[in-house]
Amino acid sequence: MNAFKVAVDAPIPQILSYLPPEDGEVFFDLKRGSKVKVPLGRGNRKVDGIILGEEPQAEGVKYKCIAEIDPEIPELPETYIKWAEWVASYYHYPIGQVFSNFSPPLKKGGRKTKKKSPIPEVEQVEPHPLNEIQQKIINDIADCDGFAAHLLFGVTGSGKTEVYLEEFQKTIEAGKQALFLLPEISLTPQLLRRFSERFGDKLAVIHSQLTDRERTNQWWSMIDGQKQILIGARSALFCPIPNLGLIVVDEEHESSYKQEEKLKYNARDAAVYLAKLNNIPIILGSATPSLETWQNAVAGRYKLHKMTKRISERPLPEVKIIDLREEQIAKKDNPDDLPFWMSKDLHFELNERLERREQSALFLNRRGISQSVICDNCGESRECPNCAIGLSLHAKSHLLCHYCDYHEQLREVCKSCGEGEMIPLGLGTEKMEEDLKKLFPKARLARADRDEITNREDMELLIENIENHEVDILIGTQMIAKGLDFPNLSLVSLVLADIGFNIPDFRSAERSFQLITQVSGRAGRHEIPGLVLLQTYNPDHSSVQFAKTADFEGFAAEELELRKELNYPPFGKIASIRLQGLDLYKVENAAKELAARAEYLQENFKDYGKVQVLGPSPAPLFKLRSKFRYHILIKAPSANLIQHFCNNLLKKQDWLPSGVQLLTDIDPIQLM
Repeated sequence: MNAFKVAVDAPIPQILSYLPPEDGEVFFDLKRGSKVKVPLGRGNRKVDGIILGEEPQAEGVKYKCIAEIDPEIPELPETYIKWAEWVASYYHYPIGQVFSNFSPPLKKGGRKTKKKSPIPEVEQVEPHPLNEIQQKIINDIADCDGFAAHLLFGVTGSGKTEVYLEEFQKTIEAGKQALFLLPEISLTPQLLRRFSERFGDKLAVIHSQLTDRERTNQWWSMIDGQKQILIGARSALFCPIPNLGLIVVDEEHESSYKQEEKLKYNARDAAVYLAKLNNIPIILGSATPSLETWQNAVAGRYKLHKMTKRISERPLPEVKIIDLREEQIAKKDNPDDLPFWMSKDLHFELNERLERREQSALFLNRRGISQSVICDNCGESRECPNCAIGLSLHAKSHLLCHYCDYHEQLREVCKSCGEGEMIPLGLGTEKMEEDLKKLFPKARLARADRDEITNREDMELLIENIENHEVDILIGTQMIAKGLDFPNLSLVSLVLADIGFNIPDFRSAERSFQLITQVSGRAGRHEIPGLVLLQTYNPDHSSVQFAKTADFEGFAAEELELRKELNYPPFGKIASIRLQGLDLYKVENAAKELAARAEYLQENFKDYGKVQVLGPSPAPLFKLRSKFRYHILIKAPSANLIQHFCNNLLKKQDWLPSGVQLLTDIDPIQLM
């Protein structure tokens, strides 16, 4: 009798071996991909596992037996097993914990309970007629048999969604199922309504706002074949769709496709590999593609499809750059009653929109009253005791850490010197709302940030109010940058476009360009022409200048030259290895030890001559949630080389001190 190889849901890289169940439970149904429960460790606690195969029993080995066989969960399809094995290998994560993502939150029983569907119920509508460009792209995609990665590069408002809808329709007609991935922030009621109008009860949806029961029901509706299209955020990748025929990744550049906790995978890249294993097409859509995806397209590895004009030849919004340095000088010479963040142009244009009963949106990627508070006597600022980060002021009296949610009341008198007053510095969305109420007392204001929009119902109500013209001025953070489409919105302003320019990350310029372009794309999408005001202290910054003319290709060419010189992605691969713990001395010494081991590999193996090891150094966010953080950056010219190096560097971790965590991030999208 053979033993079964099982990947267990535990933080261990090894595959363990078990015998069939002791109680005589039929085991001939056990196959590769079957879900089981097995005893683990001295206490024999039961953990989930996935069977990966069989092997002859080894002599002299005392095997434990499989405890239970899960009769409810079907075997994982072979393509998903191979995909999970690749994910575990590529991202250096225990394979059993990768497999744990494939199960729904709850048992199947009771899932037929009638509750409100997460998909809006609307009347079916006829498809919009396709224009010439859309039809050509659909024909070109159809000409590619089997696996191909397609980049759909289209300006905001160019009709990319209509191409997606048509591709989904063709997939359903071919008897297949489809997966539509979006950033969580883009899963708006507007988008779900549009898909429901076209596909009705053929849709399933998975996102973070659903209850466990709702997620379970939606999961099973795809597995059982009741639904044909699954719409979801990155976790929807782990629903093992049995008849997958198409994957679409919208806003493929979005950083939220990268999971930052536990399994640090990039859903976009993992989706491409899943499509390859299934031999099916994948469409990556964006008005501002990631430079990795863009380079793959211009190099011919992906098929490039361009949509350079808006629907019905509508013009892109006019973009006007406002130099805040000049504004500040002018205010000194001729003082006015406007808040420091508002230019005269912005004030004038807001007045114009109010008179014309049009809508405006002001964007600032920082919530709260102010960025920080400081004592006007001794200069002391309030920092989070758990993180090396200043506290932000909310609701005039509430100091909050945006990383760990620590909060405290604002003291009237400085805690340090006992004399000075704590005054706010910087700007947040709450402060903007406060200022606008004074300037435009009759204007109807709405704020969209994490303080105001805490669930999907809040977002639905906000969108309904805007569509019903019950909002004149919308103030928001990045949650209003994507996926929202309002016919009456004619003015958009990035109040401080500079936020993000100076973040110590090689992707900061790329992210800034993407954000400016995406926010600008909310204006003038219908009959009313749009105007975008970019307020900045750095008007000559490349992100601002290229965004002014919506010149993504020009920006990409310049930025790629810089990346090439420094061997940064997409011309090289990077891995970030972070060490963190409560004891600074242990963390610092562990980082030095890891760096020494990396240096030893470089010096003693000629294959690693092209590997660069940078650090160790304190992470930019040196202390977070009470843990001290050091990191090491590894650069290499190819994925194979960096994988090989990291495998050798990390395969033995018995030297790691107790209380110190080692976290590996392959292809990190932020280095904080």
